[in-house]
Amino acid sequence: MPPIAAPDESPAAEVGTIHEVLHAIGDPVRLEAVRRLDQAPEHMLPCSATYDGVSKSTASHHFKILREAGLTERRYVDGQLHLRLRSDDVDGRYPGLLGAVLAAASDTDQS
Repeated sequence: MPPIAAPDESPAAEVGTIHEVLHAIGDPVRLEAVRRLDQAPEHMLPCSATYDGVSKSTASHHFKILREAGLTERRYVDGQLHLRLRSDDVDGRYPGLLGAVLAAASDTDQS
């Protein structure tokens, strides 16, 4: 059984406007992070597992945009910072949006 993940100190942001959400996932680095989180158990991964090829400071900037759009939240697991995709909250506000965007991105990657 995995250890219980404690939420970050701050409450999760509300899921943003459609413009904020689409802007957040419109960047290839952020879209890849969301794709990886979507495929992960419990939609949660250590931060370092959500990106490749960018510096920590750049990744931190991308994480902030995803968090402020309400797409992700930070969790601590055994003292290590993880990101969790708030897919249920996003689907509650914009039904089917994440699935459609991730499927379209996957189709584009295979072309």
